[in-house]
Amino acid sequence: MPTYTALTTVAGSDAAERLGAALEALDPAPTGLGVFEMEDGSGLWEVGGYFDAPPDGAALALLAAAFGARDFAVSELPETDWVAKVRRDLRPVEAGRFFVHGSHDAGAIPPGRVALLIEASMAFGTGHHGTTQGCLLAIERLAAAGAEPKRILDLGCGTAVLAMAAAHAWPGAEVVASDIDPVAVEVARANLEANGLSSRIPCVEAAGLDHARIAGLAPFDLVLANILKAPLLALAPGLATVIAPAGTAILSGILCDQAPEVVRGYSACGFNETDRIEIVDWVTLSLARKARKT
Repeated sequence: MPTYTALTTVAGSDAAERLGAALEALDPAPTGLGVFEMEDGSGLWEVGGYFDAPPDGAALALLAAAFGARDFAVSELPETDWVAKVRRDLRPVEAGRFFVHGSHDAGAIPPGRVALLIEASMAFGTGHHGTTQGCLLAIERLAAAGAEPKRILDLGCGTAVLAMAAAHAWPGAEVVASDIDPVAVEVARANLEANGLSSRIPCVEAAGLDHARIAGLAPFDLVLANILKAPLLALAPGLATVIAPAGTAILSGILCDQAPEVVRGYSACGFNETDRIEIVDWVTLSLARKARKT
């Protein structure tokens, strides 16, 4: 059965979310919907839907005009076994001690490495993106420097690859993972189960820091947040209240030219930059919360 996509861009999160809701109400309705901030610093958001039948072109044109979006680009996708394709294209990633792989590469794990299994059908955020790889390397550097965090939060966890890495780096720490997206939470729990960590790392659905499990475990010695610049800046004041004095935030999902703005935002909330890792166009920042003066 063919699949059709309808994609557009619009300025601002509010317009994007309202356009997404309107797109979802079309007849035929999309079988899937995505609303994402573009990672190029433009301030534009991509709104798109997947359809089992050709979408109504006139209705799409009216929606684009109503919300000030660009005209929808409609395409028919070829029938593809996407899991098989990912297995062909996806290569294991090594970041310090960590070896991120799919089940199809289980026999390729080098001796002495910490293997993190992410199934091919759940491959987003596995370490093949420079932001996740940067976070894994930042965890490795923090551990090598002798840090011993006791309570760790993986905020916006996606596949939970960072939570799993932290649990291996600090076996005695309490680790909790969270994501605002219920699908991501399901993916994270499946990966935790596949790696034998489901009993150790609870994964909760939460908007930002708003969850009893997070509040109950705070303050955290380490917070991992691989999301995007805008939500990272919005979370800065809240993170300042849940990270212990002298605790660390490892932040990514940041383009290199966005780093100064993020550093300024966190500095205003009581953080100092302690390290950064740049991989192609992306940067991972390590920030330490200033200890309270006595």
